Amino acid sequence: MTDSRARLLDLIRTKAIVHGRVTLSSGKEADYYVDLRRITLDGEAAPLVGQVMNDLVSDLEVDAVGGLTMGADPVATAMVHARAARGGRLDAFVVRKAEKAHGLQQRIEGPSIAGRRVLVVEDTSTTGGSPLAAVEACQEVGAQVVAVAVIADRSSGAEEKIRERGLDYRAAYSMKDLGLA
Repeated sequence: MTDSRARLLDLIRTKAIVHGRVTLSSGKEADYYVDLRRITLDGEAAPLVGQVMNDLVSDLEVDAVGGLTMGADPVATAMVHARAARGGRLDAFVVRKAEKAHGLQQRIEGPSIAGRRVLVVEDTSTTGGSPLAAVEACQEVGAQVVAVAVIADRSSGAEEKIRERGLDYRAAYSMKDLGLA
């Protein structure tokens, strides 16, 4: 395990895991919540997110990274900055939950991803609903979705659903890594 990966895991374990009964965005209930916004928006952890996620997909050729707002936004931004710090280039994009009713009325914001190889990211995924919504939006505008990558996989079907769509699925950490399995 790299130093960045080990430090990020430590920060997730100490800052992002909240114990208690919660209802997840999927509608399922759990005895804990992994609040990765406490990590992706944290001054120490966010740069580590960019490093770890770029390392996770270093073998993939992608032009842009993004996903469904809000969970994907800080992940994509961290990856853009980490890639630039390493001398590389990566664009980011944001997939709205619904098309805008004003302005350019776009569902996807940022540099155009039409005809480009993209990576869909998310902070954490349980059922795969958010990443799959982003995948569909990207494909609708002509992007080639290469893979889906998440910081933490809650192991409740996301990987299977995404692989059924013919896409690679990667998670930096499992619930076992986080001490929750």
